[in-house]
Amino acid sequence: MDLLTQLNHAPQDINHIHIMGICGTGMAALAGMLKNSGYTISGSDKAVYPPMSLFLEALNIKVHDGYNADNLLPRPDLVIVGNVITKNNPEAQALAHAEIPYLSFPQALAHFFIHSRKSLVITGTHGKTTTASLLASCLARAEYDPTFMIGGIVREFDANFRIGQGAHFVSEGDEYDTAFFDKESKFLHYQPDIAIITSVEFDHADIFDDLDAIKRSFKKFVSLMPANGLLVAHLDDPNVVDVVQDAPCEVQGYGQNVDLFWSLSDVQAEGGTTHFEVKKQDNDWANLSVQLPGTHNCLNSLAVAAVLHHIGLEPKEIDNGLKHFGGIKRRQEVRGIINNITVIDDFAHHPTAVKETLKALKNAYAGQRLITIFEPRTNSSRRAIFQQDYVSCFDSSDMTFIREPVPLDDIAVEELFSSKQLAADLTKRGVHALSCVDTDTILEKVIPILKENDVVAILSNGGFDNIHLRLLDLLHTV
Repeated sequence: MDLLTQLNHAPQDINHIHIMGICGTGMAALAGMLKNSGYTISGSDKAVYPPMSLFLEALNIKVHDGYNADNLLPRPDLVIVGNVITKNNPEAQALAHAEIPYLSFPQALAHFFIHSRKSLVITGTHGKTTTASLLASCLARAEYDPTFMIGGIVREFDANFRIGQGAHFVSEGDEYDTAFFDKESKFLHYQPDIAIITSVEFDHADIFDDLDAIKRSFKKFVSLMPANGLLVAHLDDPNVVDVVQDAPCEVQGYGQNVDLFWSLSDVQAEGGTTHFEVKKQDNDWANLSVQLPGTHNCLNSLAVAAVLHHIGLEPKEIDNGLKHFGGIKRRQEVRGIINNITVIDDFAHHPTAVKETLKALKNAYAGQRLITIFEPRTNSSRRAIFQQDYVSCFDSSDMTFIREPVPLDDIAVEELFSSKQLAADLTKRGVHALSCVDTDTILEKVIPILKENDVVAILSNGGFDNIHLRLLDLLHTV
């Protein structure tokens, strides 16, 4: 065992913890949880700016702008290394020379918070953030006082983390890799007792070669389940069926197939609420409601209901939690309504997520024109791997604007996603589409065509040059 591997542990006595890559959403949340637990926290990042800089400043956490050896002075007892850090990072090199113990983000989360609680892990290519937020919110409303860390800001708590006194830890189980020294998926560290798998599709083309590679990682996760655990799996998805077939614990399938343990039917939208019926083992079980649009969100809610039922909640308690869920920032979030034009922000970027999000919005705003603005920003969406898959995803949109992505380094031109090609393919399909070189051009093109009762859905997993507020400001002047 080499020295670096020997240092990958938490020492017995810990007071000062230094976090490399502290301004990432998850890392900042972990910093807050550790600070609130009584540890002295410092951190470093190459991009220290609002909102995370303000969040960390409010916690009185010192953040170094940039990476270098001096950031490890005074010497911390433990360093947590984010997955944005490469082995050639100067601070990572200094960490090895200084022989300071270190953990990855998921290792730290497990060590400090998960191991002493019942671990509820939400995994899947899509729907993790919404499903985890629903579960945490319902547990809190039922006074189970959960601890959680989630990839989005849950409105009930105005935070993406919380330290509760209850028995449960809710985590969003990310299949992305852990750190430069651990290329396995993060969720393999989360010690699951109860888990949900919402879907399994190819994604993260920068770290997975193909769908089979993703499935192998999910199968490793499933193999971690204890014999007395519970796996709630979306068995309408054949990839999920494959992944869970050798599960060492009970598997309860959910979906729209009536033969499953939990089945969904009779989805009805009414205003901002969606109602649905649930059967358990082909028997009527409950009528539930959630303030989210789309069948996919009803399925997410059904998975949560299955877990809550297993924990001990009655259907009335579950329905109360679901119907009072306040939503998540950046998940079908209404950012403003100006001149009866509604501007919505959503995180969707994978083709399936784009398709389901737009379909849900079209149903929720029936009779209104849906204008979509899409930014391909992830490492996968900027590759040609999904070029053809996107063509069938915008059928619910009346007009679509696609930003030309920033090209990926070291990727051949023929392997890059083309917004121009997608716009041309959508036009052939009968969807009015236009590619735009940048955000300014999109705003120039979209403002003149907007009219009363339009809904503008902005899809991106990044800040998108603050397009949401810029659009709302421009609508004030029209």
